[in-house]
Amino acid sequence: MPRMPALRNRLKDNPVTGVKRVLLAAPRGYCAGVDRAVIAVEKALERFGAPVYVRKQIVHNIHVVSTLEKKGAIFVDEVGEVPEGSHIVFSAHGVSPKVVADAADRSLEAIDATCPLVTKVHREAVRFARDDFEILLIGHEGHEEVEGTMGHAPERTTLINSPADVASLQVKDPDNLVWLSQTTLSVDETMETVRMLRERFPNLHNPPSDDICYATQNRQVAIKKVAEEAELVIVVGSANSSNTVRLVDVALENGATAAYRVDYASEIQQAWLDGVVTVGVTSGASVPEVLVQEVLDDLADAGYGDVRQVVTAEEDLMFSLPKELRKDAAGEPDSRGLGGRNRRLDWQG
Repeated sequence: MPRMPALRNRLKDNPVTGVKRVLLAAPRGYCAGVDRAVIAVEKALERFGAPVYVRKQIVHNIHVVSTLEKKGAIFVDEVGEVPEGSHIVFSAHGVSPKVVADAADRSLEAIDATCPLVTKVHREAVRFARDDFEILLIGHEGHEEVEGTMGHAPERTTLINSPADVASLQVKDPDNLVWLSQTTLSVDETMETVRMLRERFPNLHNPPSDDICYATQNRQVAIKKVAEEAELVIVVGSANSSNTVRLVDVALENGATAAYRVDYASEIQQAWLDGVVTVGVTSGASVPEVLVQEVLDDLADAGYGDVRQVVTAEEDLMFSLPKELRKDAAGEPDSRGLGGRNRRLDWQG
């Protein structure tokens, strides 16, 4: 879907009982892993020229994907669609060893933009499988990250798609179990699933560290705080983004009367604002800040020009780019070898 043009003065400034305001959640938007992945595609295009192929969406955001397509990126479902010898970027969600092998068989020049936090889970899966553990992977069936993680230990991994799966779960050895999780899940839902698993299997082992992505957790904490005071919450992000969709649920669970997801500001409906004094705004971890600003601009047209940030954490984590992209065409170190440019927000200075 192409980017929708901003339609200013589309929303009306109707009177409400109170002083209109916006509570803007922070952190929001790009995380370090998304920033790294997007810059990786941009730099691959600069370094090797178009086209550069990308397996699956580099991140789950239609605006980011359409923008990169205009620059020369071609998105494919499988490596078999890529001409032999071409450059291919693996998405931030990660891939299985089979995908890596298939790319090598086609002599593709692969650039791995997997988020390092996802790579950590992959390594845990390999290690636990090697140590003869049965792995219970908490995640969403069909999600690229889940497919990639299961591909690292397919014979020893069982997917737990929701807490409802726990009651019927059959395992080989209840004393030799460990749980892992998709990084972009809801913290609350994941820990509820773990609690139910532990009730059935008291000797369930924990992973060495919490696998829920720091960015997912931070954005949920921030919107919880905003939702306590906002009648309406608008979440910017795409429908196939797990962490974005969950932010809508978290807002509703923590006090917001209504919450909606939009890809673009032009999707905001006048009826949502009827009688609303306080609007909360946030965005998923794969959303560029320009889309949030367009939402704020449209809300200002409707009288919500008083914007107050609700800061619950500050993020300064940055990841190095894939090794193939840390130098420029002349072989010199590239100043963009470390991510961070795309995700810096106004509250970070």
